[in-house]
Amino acid sequence: MSKSIMVLGTASSVGKSTIATAFCRYFKNKGMKVAPFKALNISLNSFVTEDGLEMGRAQVVQAEACEIKPRAWMNPVLLKPSGNMKTQVIVNGKVKCNIDSYKYKELNKELKEVVKETYDEISKDYNLVVLEGSGSCAEINLKESDIANMYMAKASNSPVILVADIDRGGVFASVVGTIALLDSEERERVKGIIINKFRGSIESFKPAMKQLEEIINIPVLGTMPYYDLDIEDEDSVTEIINNKNKEKNGLDVVVIRLPYMSNFTDFNSLSRLDEINLRYVDNEKEIGNPNLLIIPGSKNTIEDLKFLKKRGIYSKIVELEKINTVILGICGGYQILGESIEDELGIEGDVRSEKGFGFLPIKTVFNKEKVTKQSRGEVVSKKIKEFFNIEVSGYEIHNGKTFISNEENIFIRLNNNEVAGAINNKGNVLGTYLHGIFDENDFLTCFINYLLNNNHMYKTNSKIISYKEYKLNELDKLARLLEENIDMKKVEEILKK
Repeated sequence: MSKSIMVLGTASSVGKSTIATAFCRYFKNKGMKVAPFKALNISLNSFVTEDGLEMGRAQVVQAEACEIKPRAWMNPVLLKPSGNMKTQVIVNGKVKCNIDSYKYKELNKELKEVVKETYDEISKDYNLVVLEGSGSCAEINLKESDIANMYMAKASNSPVILVADIDRGGVFASVVGTIALLDSEERERVKGIIINKFRGSIESFKPAMKQLEEIINIPVLGTMPYYDLDIEDEDSVTEIINNKNKEKNGLDVVVIRLPYMSNFTDFNSLSRLDEINLRYVDNEKEIGNPNLLIIPGSKNTIEDLKFLKKRGIYSKIVELEKINTVILGICGGYQILGESIEDELGIEGDVRSEKGFGFLPIKTVFNKEKVTKQSRGEVVSKKIKEFFNIEVSGYEIHNGKTFISNEENIFIRLNNNEVAGAINNKGNVLGTYLHGIFDENDFLTCFINYLLNNNHMYKTNSKIISYKEYKLNELDKLARLLEENIDMKKVEEILKK
């Protein structure tokens, strides 16, 4: 019979995703068949499975920790805010509808049934399912429509571990307040507390932990230290894009922080490298003179293109292109680098057409069908000789069909003969539909060495560890941290009850 455990939080960004990931890796290393589950995600950061279904990135990381393939059932409901008070609703990997954000409650009953049925169907195939909540589990104004938190804990009959963040302050009040706002049945489900992001002396903190236990009558399982591990975490999005990563010397890479930016995880494989200093900027003055400028994916491409023009970033990028700065666009960023974006059907909003940069000889026309698939291909352009014939892979999540006017400007051709990228005649502006293109070592190494050579820097002689191996190493470190700092024997006892 399968077991389950649920990780809930006192607030958003307390580290629920990372703790759930740590549980997944810990129990996987114990020899258990483990799977993650998050009933509902609200995120623009998504992934496409090998069967072409869309899901939240947090459960992809947790699936990697379990060493199983990501599947859409791990995140049966994904809400993607798309601007203009609209939200795209994705159910079991497929777009169900686009709704006015305030009408979400009308779908609530149906979505609750979906997540319950999905969980019941898959849970029997695993020894343990690690469930993750969303935001705070004690939002009394949202309790009636709650899907991801206590509703799912009850539906799965899971014991709950409550995570609180001491780094933001007020940790005792947040724990006590959360417990106080739960009803008696919900309080009974909470079997332990984890204090996350702890700095300082644990010995000095133990009396306070004991006092907290006496107030709430629930054991404090320990404190997770404020660690410097590279674990992709939905709750840490703000920290990443606010440039709280360590500055490094080497290549200066700027990612434009778009209002509707999606899939920033495309650049995690870059940020781990010593040769790269990755910065996110949202105004013209901070751009400077980078070695590489990236326009990322977007959930509302036209609105983000208008944002670039309004903030003066558009003009700055035009100046950089004139001095041959390398510019890369991914997905929505790829569309923005073209001549125009047409939206006659109003897929993204009221604006029907917007002129792009015109760096690439492409035009994009939005249509009703959303493309979600994994793709493989190769670089067919000889404009940058280092890239020619390099195999590439990734996943596509986009609306619209892009037409290229000159075959000589094709950068990437897929194995099914579709075009998935373009390059300008000078070879300094590139675009592709492939998310995750830097996760493949051959393309990553080639790209880094091209940039180093382009800026008269020494090429890297050290072999870049594969991103997959790198991530597994980080996950094992996380599992060890969990075991060293949290009473996992107590957690295992909780699972046996």
